[in-house]
Amino acid sequence: MRTLITLPHVHRRQIPAKFRKDDNRFSENFVEFFLDKYTRRGDIVLDIFVGLGTTFFVAEEMGRIPYGIEYLKDRYLYIKEHVKNKNNIIHGDALKLLEYKLPKCDFCLSSPAYMNKDDTENPYTACKTEGNYEQYLEDTRKIYSNVKEIMKPESYIVIEVSNLKRNGEVTTLAWDIGKIVSEVFHFEGEIIINWENDDSEKENGIYGYGYDHSYSLVFRNK
Repeated sequence: MRTLITLPHVHRRQIPAKFRKDDNRFSENFVEFFLDKYTRRGDIVLDIFVGLGTTFFVAEEMGRIPYGIEYLKDRYLYIKEHVKNKNNIIHGDALKLLEYKLPKCDFCLSSPAYMNKDDTENPYTACKTEGNYEQYLEDTRKIYSNVKEIMKPESYIVIEVSNLKRNGEVTTLAWDIGKIVSEVFHFEGEIIINWENDDSEKENGIYGYGYDHSYSLVFRNK
């Protein structure tokens, strides 16, 4: 397994203006890399945090069958309007994954909502309820325990995540999620994504959150 790859941090797909302020998508070439590596045409690809739909759109373009869950209704409606497999996108909560009766999946690629260790709002409810970092990690473990129930044996699960810098403090989010999900799946290792674009002097890092890279944590459903 390659442990370091470099990709351009750009987006080919234009999104509506109302979403651009909170555009935290990973790039299409990122999804293409992992679908090429771990799937083939006709495979079922799961994204439990659909966001603005990059995994969904790329999976369809590459002949895979995507399923996914999006918590925010406006994002869900946007994606549903533009994808072919309209019945495969669910407006719902990843913590309730097993209620949605999804088929057995060949591959899962997702990036969870991020949380700093001193945040007091729950990112899994779009920060509409109170929360804390310990509960966030426990919810993440529960979510991926549910994912395990619908993944095929020996299938791969990739989580794209970053550590977070804020006000001189670092939240080791990537490492903490790696540890907690390792309680559910076998940890195969990490691939560091070195992001590049023309704005090499970006104050908060090319990726954001203080960094020019993120981690792709690779797990297998042994």
